[in-house]
Amino acid sequence: MLPPASAANPQLRPNTRHLLHDVAWYGVLAASAMAFLSVYATRQGASPFQVALLTAGPAVVNLLCSIPFGRWMEGRPLVRAVFRSSLLTRLAYLLLVPIPALLPQGAQVWAVIALTALMSIPGSLMAIAFNALFADLVPPDWRAFVVGRRNALLAVVLTATVLVCGRLLDTQPFPANYQWVFAIGAAGAMVSSYHLGRLKAPSDDLLPVRIGKPLLDLAGPGSLRLLDADRPSAGLRFLTRAHGRRLLRLDLLRGPFGVFILAYLAFYTFQYLPLPVFPIFWVRELHLTDGAIGLGSALFYVGMMATSLALRRATSLLGHRRLVHVSSLLYAAYPFLTWQAHDATLFWVASAFGGAVWGLLNGALVNRLMERVPDDDRPAHMAIHNLALNLGILLGSLLGPSLAAGFDLRGAMLGAGILRLLGGAILVLGA
Repeated sequence: MLPPASAANPQLRPNTRHLLHDVAWYGVLAASAMAFLSVYATRQGASPFQVALLTAGPAVVNLLCSIPFGRWMEGRPLVRAVFRSSLLTRLAYLLLVPIPALLPQGAQVWAVIALTALMSIPGSLMAIAFNALFADLVPPDWRAFVVGRRNALLAVVLTATVLVCGRLLDTQPFPANYQWVFAIGAAGAMVSSYHLGRLKAPSDDLLPVRIGKPLLDLAGPGSLRLLDADRPSAGLRFLTRAHGRRLLRLDLLRGPFGVFILAYLAFYTFQYLPLPVFPIFWVRELHLTDGAIGLGSALFYVGMMATSLALRRATSLLGHRRLVHVSSLLYAAYPFLTWQAHDATLFWVASAFGGAVWGLLNGALVNRLMERVPDDDRPAHMAIHNLALNLGILLGSLLGPSLAAGFDLRGAMLGAGILRLLGGAILVLGA
């Protein structure tokens, strides 16, 4: 049931319904094509470096394009930008469908890497435009309701879809199994884009008050893989609100904010460092089926959803800063538990616990960041954070394969846990 709406904004209710339909179908995409992309590449013989490129390529695009896209978006129709960029991003999922049947094994991996990098260009624009549009469509007194319903719906759809797709991958022969999963994802993507295109922007006199608070919407429009759930999308809308002022101001790094953002950069680097190793460890060390991996993804999202609902209570008990410290140190438990795993059981435990920790840490990182950013200069500060985030993703992704090269897979997983613990310690000292 929807809360009371102001009669002055007749589009609020239909927009809310389209936002809910959008996130449901996005969940179908996220739990199918996005969830199994790196696993598919691994099963086709991808090296750790090639798996790393699935994350590093989009990070390079975001580094180069986020600020220009934010500038370009100022004053432009957001609904049109979101709809068109979503179509360009998600049409690429249709191109995934024939790849398992048409290309030789080695070429399949490079085709997926190239396609991921290309779709991240409109994906970067979509992420910025949607973040800005959501803040314009949903007034502050409705945001808790809309975001809460979107997050709950996303968790339910993700869990159901990833279990169905994992079962499909286990029971159907290759390449038809992955073609079906990619087709399911493409269908979800297209229906989600349809609902984005049906949104109606309010007139200027009905725009909500700018309150500058994080939205904490767990869906990540513009993300290309389910593993990008580990990516905070804080304040991208501020890149569209510079009003002619410079966005990239490196002078901000000379003061206390510089130490703070360097701590975030170190954490992001160590956070993303083991990501290229995870799917290879699951497939080649633990010999997990796609169904078992899918169940792990489902448990991660259930854990994340459960603790995200308790974020406000945890924040009231610990405060933003202390919650960041505690959860960032606990975040190292995922690779440590995975290192100890010899079958699916401990992997599932690690997934559920890792999701639960990330549900708190994701919100705490965003809230702590907004606490340190001055109200009157948010665009420039958020641009610096976006730069640190994508630089951390790039550095971590490219350094990750060195773990697998220098150690066996189990040793690499232990190293990943130690480095994530170090990243948490740096965050404790600097943030």
